[in-house]
Amino acid sequence: MNVLEAEGLHTYYGKSHILHGVSFQVAEGEIVTLLGRNGAGKTTTLRSLVGLTRAREGTVKILGQDTTALPPFRIAALGVGYVPEGRRVFGNLTVEENLMVPLERPGPWNIERIYGLFPRLKERRMNKGRQLSGGEQEMLAISRALMLNPKILLLDEPSQGLAPLIVQEVFDVIVAVRREGMSVLLVEQNVRAAVEIADTACVLDDGRVVYQGSAKEFGSDEARVRSLAGASVENWEAAE
Repeated sequence: MNVLEAEGLHTYYGKSHILHGVSFQVAEGEIVTLLGRNGAGKTTTLRSLVGLTRAREGTVKILGQDTTALPPFRIAALGVGYVPEGRRVFGNLTVEENLMVPLERPGPWNIERIYGLFPRLKERRMNKGRQLSGGEQEMLAISRALMLNPKILLLDEPSQGLAPLIVQEVFDVIVAVRREGMSVLLVEQNVRAAVEIADTACVLDDGRVVYQGSAKEFGSDEARVRSLAGASVENWEAAE
């Protein structure tokens, strides 16, 4: 069963046509990584899925329901956790207050469970969000999304600006939540780390899907991985 289906998404910012017919699926309990160079349309795709930048054409289905025209709060309430680029934690609130912001949904994730997953957040629970390191803020942003007990977690560049050891810790958490049956859609610049944990890789270039298939197979093609930053549609099609 697919928990998320995007079909033929065309999204614009003003007159700029960003997504050109983007289609892909995320199955139950699957990690899909959305890859591509800067400006390829990855963040716009996530924003279209959660209703922040609505697609002008195409459809989005989440958990079998057409969510194309729904506002973001309704989409979140269906069981969608979204961790935007840049973390966006509340700097004036403590760690614990940040975790209490989302409306509680029934499920296994609560504050104690979060502290078990991220012992560092427990140590810093009375610290303000602005006092945390980048890695701690990323942990907090992911934890806040988990407090919604989502069916699917959307992560935008969780490794950005983090030290390699912290990146590994964050990716270990992504694998851990998938083990519990949660689906994950991961936008990531760290291609090697992403394909290591993902089941499926979906590559965007200039707002178009140019590869969709096994993440392991994609990761084993060193030339493709290296050329990702400069990918063009013609090059990808020639490589098929």
